[in-house]
Amino acid sequence: MGFHGGGWWAFLRYDESKGKPQVDRALLKRVFGYARPYWKQAGLMLAGILASSLIQLIPPLLYRDLIDNVLPSGDITRLNLLAVAMIAVPIVGGLIDVGQRYLSARVGEGVIYDLRQQMYDHLQHMSIRFFTDTKSGEIISRFNNDVVGAQSAITGTLPNIITNVITLVTTFGIMISIEWRLAVLSVAVLPLFLIPTRRVGRILRDIRRRAMEYNADMSSMISETLSINGALLVKTFGRQRDEIGRFRDVNRKVRDIGVRRAMIGRWFFLGLGIAGAIGTALIYWFGGHLVLRDSITIGTIVAFAAYLNRLYQPISALSNVQVEFASSMVSFERVFEYLDLPQEIQDKPHAVELDTVDGRIRFEDVSFSYQAGDRGPDTGVAAGNGRRDGGDEVPGDVYSRQWALRHISFEVEPGQLVALVGPSGAGKTTVTYLFPRLYDPTEGRILLDGHDLRDVTQESLARQIGMVTQETYLFHDTVRANLLYANPDATNAELEAACRAANIHDFIAALPDGYDTVVGERGYRLSGGEKQRLAIARVILKDPRILVLDEATSHLDSQSEALIQEALERIMEERTSLVIAHRLSTILVADKILVLDRGRIVEQGAHRDLLRRAGLYAELYETQFDRKPTS
Repeated sequence: MGFHGGGWWAFLRYDESKGKPQVDRALLKRVFGYARPYWKQAGLMLAGILASSLIQLIPPLLYRDLIDNVLPSGDITRLNLLAVAMIAVPIVGGLIDVGQRYLSARVGEGVIYDLRQQMYDHLQHMSIRFFTDTKSGEIISRFNNDVVGAQSAITGTLPNIITNVITLVTTFGIMISIEWRLAVLSVAVLPLFLIPTRRVGRILRDIRRRAMEYNADMSSMISETLSINGALLVKTFGRQRDEIGRFRDVNRKVRDIGVRRAMIGRWFFLGLGIAGAIGTALIYWFGGHLVLRDSITIGTIVAFAAYLNRLYQPISALSNVQVEFASSMVSFERVFEYLDLPQEIQDKPHAVELDTVDGRIRFEDVSFSYQAGDRGPDTGVAAGNGRRDGGDEVPGDVYSRQWALRHISFEVEPGQLVALVGPSGAGKTTVTYLFPRLYDPTEGRILLDGHDLRDVTQESLARQIGMVTQETYLFHDTVRANLLYANPDATNAELEAACRAANIHDFIAALPDGYDTVVGERGYRLSGGEKQRLAIARVILKDPRILVLDEATSHLDSQSEALIQEALERIMEERTSLVIAHRLSTILVADKILVLDRGRIVEQGAHRDLLRRAGLYAELYETQFDRKPTS
């Protein structure tokens, strides 16, 4: 099962049968672990919450003093002091709230910064398999919707829980000290707050999870159909009406689940409001009787009425805390899902740092399989032959897998050019993906200068390899920025020299802003040949020891190809090169030709020798290679 289909989610703490996340101790410990670096700010924040809660207890006492003492005695001086106090208390409380909010924001934003950075770092080190199996919109949704949800938990939900607990405890404590009978009566309605909480909480948790999934689906659809590639596909096939209909269905789900969540929440809080009104009515009714019997003063019942709001408001919030807290934990769970994905390609603890290499490459009995549902670039059914291109299935293989490569062995000497040829889906691209460790072999090993690639650091390996893939990717940035991605420290002279070598300098110079011209989304302002020449210039600027070219001249016209071929021959000198070749001009200068079919090397040798064998290479030579007539 593929990644987005659910096969990766075996480790989730999610109870599908009940439709709710399991907020266990391990999850809470992990969440609070992110706040550990900010314990000083968190401590000051808690002190601010406590101070703010204590200050807000003062106004009702001022009201009671005003009604019971100042007004009956006509004490003007005390009246003036009470007025000043009534102004000073909210000012001081407000300033403390501002400071507490700043600290809360510092802690919350800091935690989310760390979480977002950790997730980006983790995904940067995921293998290509992850990205081929995951919708880009799903990844964007994790960074936007889920991280924002986790952020609201840190900056909103958790501080609110602490604030409400402190407010509730301090308020009830002072109410007990004033009149214990009214205090006991005020909590008599507590069951009315708590009874509906469990059922509503379960419903809202399920709705929150489904809302996140619907939003992720919508983000994925937007990302896929409104990108330049997606828009081009939709328009060329005339599927705008179908895509609009698909989006309408997804959009309707997002709308409907939002309305349902809003209405359930509103009905829930309506019930809590009615429960609070019943409690207030009981206080006035029973307190009124006590006043009539001269058991308490009018100021006392007025103070209690003021405290009731401070009592019922946190009770209402805390009765819903399970709903809010568990829902916010869904966001953390979804972020942790990504953080817990195993990194398939990792450096060993004491991996070798490659400095300079000779460029000797050796494949030793290498086999590779894309896992079930994870079909790679060389899998599928080859056009016209009806064969499975992952290779033949091995009898008795307990995994029953299709092999993209099977028992591949060859060696490339330093400075040699090796051409990879074969029908579509033969495994050529897989070979070029294995060497830079975009994947690791399922069996066997690959060596560079005698080092198993799994024993060297990925970063040092990447420095040795220059790769031009079949599809050139350019950032939505300037020509200069895209070129400098290979070597940020390159000078303008080096930049221009690389572009001249790739026969692209004159074209760039003629652009409106020269090297500062923006190439557009994925470079779509440029032709295929122009993008490939930019990609080649980028590799030249990197100046690697080893070149990996995947059909690097496939989109060039004859004139550009000749110029690029000459440039490639120059930069290939004294460099080891692996080239997926469909052009005869490349094949003829190759030191060795590897002929692949169904994941195996079926022939290898020089051009003339392979032609004399009259095998697959000779067939490809006659039918597929782009070549000029020979005399």
